[in-house]
Amino acid sequence: MNKKASKSGDNIFVDLGFDPAEAAVLQMRANLMSDLRLYIQKHKLTQSEAAKRLGIAQSRVSDLVRGKWEKFSLEMLITLEARLGRTVRVECAA
Repeated sequence: MNKKASKSGDNIFVDLGFDPAEAAVLQMRANLMSDLRLYIQKHKLTQSEAAKRLGIAQSRVSDLVRGKWEKFSLEMLITLEARLGRTVRVECAA
């Protein structure tokens, strides 16, 4: 079976057929979750330590590091970044 590879766009969620507006939010959520997971890894935090820093239950940290994106709203992910003293910026491209 021959399958042709196609070039991916800037947003995998658009490539998967999501509406562009929904795809933009999904991409932001994916980026923030990845950033939070990297923070936890970089600082060599246990899930318990990460939970204390983030102000959430350890089970929520488990969901975060396991990539359960459906359990986190964009607003919650921004809140978690803020609890780490970070600022999230949204940029619009013309």
